[in-house]
Amino acid sequence: MSEAAETTVKIELADEAATGALAAKAARHAVAGDVLALTGELGAGKTAFVRAFINARAETVQEVPSPTYTLVQEYEFPNEGETLPIFHFDLFRIEDAAETLELGMDDAFRDGVSLIEWPEIINGHLPPDRLDVHLEQGPAAGSRLATLTGRGAWAPRTTALAEKANR
Repeated sequence: MSEAAETTVKIELADEAATGALAAKAARHAVAGDVLALTGELGAGKTAFVRAFINARAETVQEVPSPTYTLVQEYEFPNEGETLPIFHFDLFRIEDAAETLELGMDDAFRDGVSLIEWPEIINGHLPPDRLDVHLEQGPAAGSRLATLTGRGAWAPRTTALAEKANR
């Protein structure tokens, strides 16, 4: 797949449950090496998306705290006879992209699924194959607008994800 391939879709999400359903669908599409970069204002639903994503992969409900102070939280789930690590990064407190080197992001990008809140600080270091998820307040109370931009290998998967989300 060409690095230049890009697909953008917009989805209106009626409430937090709809955001969770979208995240669960993304989780079912995710494989080792996938990166999801989540952007949006405080309270836009990034952490709710991550919680739903992780719980969609879990056999039992997981507590998913925001790693605002620890910066990264790792979860491991069975995946076709192997273990699939999921890394939840929260870069809100990072001031310089160089600080992320200590977090082992390169290994995470290669070996697991990486969910990154506040990825703007490392934008130039994100892999070209990724799903960008931008969440913002929607027109109705509690609703959200999700803009999904699949880049590289995620481009065709984004179309499939959007089709399933609208069902």
